[in-house]
Amino acid sequence: MSILNRVLNVFVGDKSRKDLKSIQPIVSQILAEEKKLSAISNDELRSKTKEFKDQIQDIRSPFQEKINALLSQIDQSDDIDEKESLYSEIDALNEESSNEVSTFLDQILPSAFAVVKETAKRFTNNTEIEVTANAFDREISGSKAYVKLKGDQATWFNSWDASGKQVTWDMIHYDVQLIGGIILHQGKIGEMQTGEGKTLVATLPVYLNALSGNGVHLVTVNDYLAKRDSAWMAPIFEFHGLSVDCIDYHKPNSAERRKAYMADITYGTNNAFGFDYLRDNMAHSIEDMVQRVHNYAIVDEVDSVLIDDARTPLIISGPVPEGDRHEFTELKPKVAQLVQNQRQYINTVLAEAKKHIAEGNAVDGGFMLLRAFRGLPKNKALIKFLSQEGVRQLLQKTEGQYMQDNNREMPKIDAELFFVIDEKNNQIELTDKGIEHISDDKNAADFFVLPDLGAEIAKIEGKGLDAKIEADEKEKLFSDFSVKSERIHTLNQLLKAYTLFEKDVAYVVMDNQVKIVDEQTGRIMEGRRYSDGLHQAIEAKENVKIESATQTFATVTLQNYFRMYRKLAGMTGTAITESGEFWEIYELDVVEIPTNRPIARNDENDLIYKTKREKYNAVIEQVTELSNAGRPVLIGTTSVEISELLSRMLQRQNVKHNVLNAKLHKKEADIVAEAGDAGIVTIATNMAGRGTDIKINDAVKTAGGLAIIGTERHDSRRVDRQLRGRSGRQGDPGSSQFYVSLEDNLMRLFGSERVAKMMDRMGVKEGEVIQHSLMTKSIERAQKKVEENNFGIRKRLLEYDDVMNAQREVVYKRRKHALKGERLKVDISNMIYETAESIVANNLDAKDYKNFDFELIRFFSMSSPVDAQEFKTIDQSTLIDQVYEAAYERFQNKTKQSAEQVFPVIKDVYENPSNKFERIVVPFTDGKKTLNVVTNLKNAYESGGKQLIEDFEKNISLAIIDDSWKEHLRKMDELKQSVQLAVHEQKDPLLIYKFESFELFKALMDKINKDIISFLFKGELPARESQPIREARNVRRKQNTKASKEEVLNSDEMAMRNRQVGASAGQRQREVVETIVRDKPKIGRNEKVDIQHIASGEVKTVKFKQAEPLLIKGEWVLIEKS
Repeated sequence: MSILNRVLNVFVGDKSRKDLKSIQPIVSQILAEEKKLSAISNDELRSKTKEFKDQIQDIRSPFQEKINALLSQIDQSDDIDEKESLYSEIDALNEESSNEVSTFLDQILPSAFAVVKETAKRFTNNTEIEVTANAFDREISGSKAYVKLKGDQATWFNSWDASGKQVTWDMIHYDVQLIGGIILHQGKIGEMQTGEGKTLVATLPVYLNALSGNGVHLVTVNDYLAKRDSAWMAPIFEFHGLSVDCIDYHKPNSAERRKAYMADITYGTNNAFGFDYLRDNMAHSIEDMVQRVHNYAIVDEVDSVLIDDARTPLIISGPVPEGDRHEFTELKPKVAQLVQNQRQYINTVLAEAKKHIAEGNAVDGGFMLLRAFRGLPKNKALIKFLSQEGVRQLLQKTEGQYMQDNNREMPKIDAELFFVIDEKNNQIELTDKGIEHISDDKNAADFFVLPDLGAEIAKIEGKGLDAKIEADEKEKLFSDFSVKSERIHTLNQLLKAYTLFEKDVAYVVMDNQVKIVDEQTGRIMEGRRYSDGLHQAIEAKENVKIESATQTFATVTLQNYFRMYRKLAGMTGTAITESGEFWEIYELDVVEIPTNRPIARNDENDLIYKTKREKYNAVIEQVTELSNAGRPVLIGTTSVEISELLSRMLQRQNVKHNVLNAKLHKKEADIVAEAGDAGIVTIATNMAGRGTDIKINDAVKTAGGLAIIGTERHDSRRVDRQLRGRSGRQGDPGSSQFYVSLEDNLMRLFGSERVAKMMDRMGVKEGEVIQHSLMTKSIERAQKKVEENNFGIRKRLLEYDDVMNAQREVVYKRRKHALKGERLKVDISNMIYETAESIVANNLDAKDYKNFDFELIRFFSMSSPVDAQEFKTIDQSTLIDQVYEAAYERFQNKTKQSAEQVFPVIKDVYENPSNKFERIVVPFTDGKKTLNVVTNLKNAYESGGKQLIEDFEKNISLAIIDDSWKEHLRKMDELKQSVQLAVHEQKDPLLIYKFESFELFKALMDKINKDIISFLFKGELPARESQPIREARNVRRKQNTKASKEEVLNSDEMAMRNRQVGASAGQRQREVVETIVRDKPKIGRNEKVDIQHIASGEVKTVKFKQAEPLLIKGEWVLIEKS
């Protein structure tokens, strides 16, 4: 604890104690209610749930009556403004109703928690529970073996199958678990230690909040836990008539998945919930939508889901034209040779550095040492040399000298390197020598050099060519720029794949596929790919099939998905270290919950060695000793590679052991089951550090319990705490010991300077070890540095996605209105008004009556309501109102006429006795495109054709919104990449991204409005003989899409990539290509400059600050003055 925290505790008090003190009275009320319930019968206990539900219904009834009255008004009203106002009233009443129910749930919390605890007690103390059978008992008895019917009686058994494992209920809530339940109901995060029964704790708030009927989601990190927990806990809820399901059992968009969401309690993985949200917003019928309102969610292992997974957006993508075109295969041999040449050169440089340092020549030695470090920082010989006394200090001193004055002298270090690696930021940059080397074979010096678009365009225009030839020349220039920028990007991703991403550490190759290994858990992350072509580069490196590129159709980050819930809570064993991030991003408070029994585990200070070799030898020696003493040992490693190395070392010592890593994950259950047996040694990556319950017997407890050996400190303190937490559950004895070396990644990058100096002062020789609390704290400080850096990355990602999320909410809301149809008329009215506003604003200032009249005919199929003379003098707001009123009247008449036009056709089909159609397909056209509209034949007939016209409005709105949104997502992806160039101008890319994305979104909404309005005003039923009305087959619409999660680049990596490429431009990225390569003196913001539009040739003279946004878009270029 820091000095500041100690001072605050003196004056303010300990937060954890204050949290628990406020909860204690509620716990006392629960225990008092429990005593009352112990005397009542099973039927009376079950009736409590019905009482709660009836009271909730009584609260809702007055609100529902008002809502029904308003809906009736809406049906009878033709006034669009009135309808919009009434819909707003309905939304307010629903919100007020939800608030009243939430208040009531707080009031009945003690009684409801007591019901759950009493139920758990009766299932523990009785093998069979007899009750009077109700409708729900009869419904589930056919599918649930633990419910048997006998006449009017139902028998509930306390033993059942939980996802393949037979369990007998033997759990009753402790007082500390009641505390945990209260915290979760309050919408906070409960930090509970391993073995404290988080799954059981969740039953309390889940039951309470499920009473509302709005649904409760319990979110897990993998489908095994979702299926297991839903089956394990289900009888406790079902005993009280609450339905339970798990979405991971059912296919996406299926009726079964929809039913699972309609259950009172729904279990599932974070990914499944997120992807269902995206699919719902791509659905083309109400039946395809599965989710309902996002009411209340409890996230298990909340730090893993909301912190670790937060920087990986969920993406539904589809194929793009020529998505399989790339140069990875062609460039791979060049990159492989380049990396090999650098390795050979670095070995020579390192040898010279050692020679100079041995001779006492610190200047030349430091110079060569820094060159070796910037060339290949992961070189094993270099890492070993840096662990020697004084060597790392020399490197840091030399680096400081050459970094002065904004790295002014650093090019001298990099001059002979082919590429430079920045390991901390995961970046790599090709040098001029490297570019020359890989360009040799092509005999073209500019094979990897981007053309200066501004200068080249000026040259083309200076030739005085014919307009068509000039356009062809420009097209050729853009094509060359696009190809080369993509080539440079491909080259840099291959360099990253070869130098920064190690097989069996960052990823594994299985089933001819590259699969990413989660650095937090050590588990394989199925379906996840590195973004931005990096995954394809690794596939090329490993000689497996290179997957085609895809286009994003829908995307959301987990951060923004979970922020949609009305109330969110979470539980984990390790949240306190990230409490600041939880509060800042999710407004979730973290409360530490005491353990039921005091922790008896002995956590030793870290043992610090100079080299990895010494460290691993010490680990093997300690493990052998512990195993011989009859204690089970869990060895935690950070990668597959290290787990396999330690396995080989233990084999040489004839120590029997099991290995659990990403390659052997299928054996996880069997290995974990025997990991607590006497003398058993288990080597595991971090996948044994979360959600793994290792139980020990009395003999093992007597021997000292489970011993945890950590072979390296992880970047995150949470992962180390999770590993420690496997030992000492429920007051069991145990121990934990971490072994650290100065060659470990964390120490090399962030923590070794202070530690290395201390070891040098103490004269520590090779093979010797130091252990002290100060050293352990120093390592934890290094971990904090990494955590702060990671938080910055996640927060930056969220800031970008917040922009996207604001747009997503608007589009998805409008899409939902179109799909359900209830508020579509209001939306169409607003579209007509916004289109009228746009047409008037664009033409009134320019006094262009001719174009004004033309646009009214184009979009509204009507002439101007004012003549040319009046147009010159009329006020803008008055003209907008007149255009809107005329257009809306035209729309209403058009709707009525269309219904009258199609009704005879509908009548013929309906009244024809040979037709047994339920739904029909009717084609509509605007003269250019044809849209097939599906409608219910009977409804269309009975409404006089109105139902068909409403379905036409729904279909055209959905089709145009979807097509425009996909195109907009592509432009937003390109914009996000191109704005990183702003770092050259010392500007914040995020600010430019917000400005440009706002402009793009305005253009998107304007396009959607005009396209929909244009089709609605022009749409007609084509000639009957051309496309006859036919029966609509009930076939689900299929899309060739893929759900995935991508490992995203942080902002520094994005900036580096764009620094190297100049702009990220594929074959389809011209719209946002950066066209300025400034090699002239800096232009002042208020200086006047000449700019020229690339397509039209128009020239403007404006201030540079006004020109900047236009230049960034890439549509204008700067004209250089001679």
